[in-house]
Amino acid sequence: MHIALLSRNRNLYSTRRLVEAGQNRGHSVRVVDTLRCYMNIASHRPSIHYKGAELEPFDAVIPRIGASVTFYGCAVLRQFEMMSTYVLNDNVSITRSRDKLRSLQLLSRKGLGLPITGFAHSPDDIPDLITMVKGAPLVIKLLEGTQGIGVVLAETNQAAESVIQAFMGMKANIMVQEYIKEARGADIRCLVIGDKVVASMKRQAAEGEFRSNLHRGGSASVIRITPEERSTAIRAAKAMGLRVAGVDLLRSNHGPVIMEVNSSPGLQGIESATGRDIAGLIIEHLEKHAVTPRKAPPKPKG
Repeated sequence: MHIALLSRNRNLYSTRRLVEAGQNRGHSVRVVDTLRCYMNIASHRPSIHYKGAELEPFDAVIPRIGASVTFYGCAVLRQFEMMSTYVLNDNVSITRSRDKLRSLQLLSRKGLGLPITGFAHSPDDIPDLITMVKGAPLVIKLLEGTQGIGVVLAETNQAAESVIQAFMGMKANIMVQEYIKEARGADIRCLVIGDKVVASMKRQAAEGEFRSNLHRGGSASVIRITPEERSTAIRAAKAMGLRVAGVDLLRSNHGPVIMEVNSSPGLQGIESATGRDIAGLIIEHLEKHAVTPRKAPPKPKG
């Protein structure tokens, strides 16, 4: 197959591993900078141009679209879809998962376990919002935050009220969630491909920190998940419409609760922790589900 890998940086670990895995399995892989693509949105022959020339046809596209370029990245991906190119995760699924509030509402509709979550607009409703999530300690999250940025643990109701008021004063969109004390600063990342959890790791927050993100100094180790956790992760990815997803769970007293569904999960932490070739499994999924590979042009005679 001829595969396009949408990524802004070919030197990132996940990008390098996917290129390597594709080439090792006999495919050609081209890294395409999402923001250098531009589109001809025509009814009869939609096309994508790149750095001054029309992009060649691809059999499949692997989107690695950063959160900061979601809008433009999904427009590019939508153009590939209009051209009938197989995409690993489609633009609608990525957009769903990037909107924290929308994704939680979709997961709630499916009856999946979630932390109690509140969302309000008026400062007048802050006291009831805090009561709604069982009071402090509680977690306040910026809806646009990633990698643990914009996440605050408020340990008293007074502190929570002050932080929420400050965010509201800045016109920032936030949600408030109950703090799952029993998780003890740890979460579980489940890597879902298709209808299987192919790997899982425990991420433990650093000493004195409650956010378990590896970018915040957390540590990763392999973990054995329960059948309920496995089922929750698969159903969460399916609810978003994602073929490949990183599903983050917490172990609560009432079963697994979903923190987030990531449409572009990093590979370094989970490959290092588990020793599994996740990149290879993603390419294998493409081989099974992408359209018939384009035939190479016949060699000239003589």
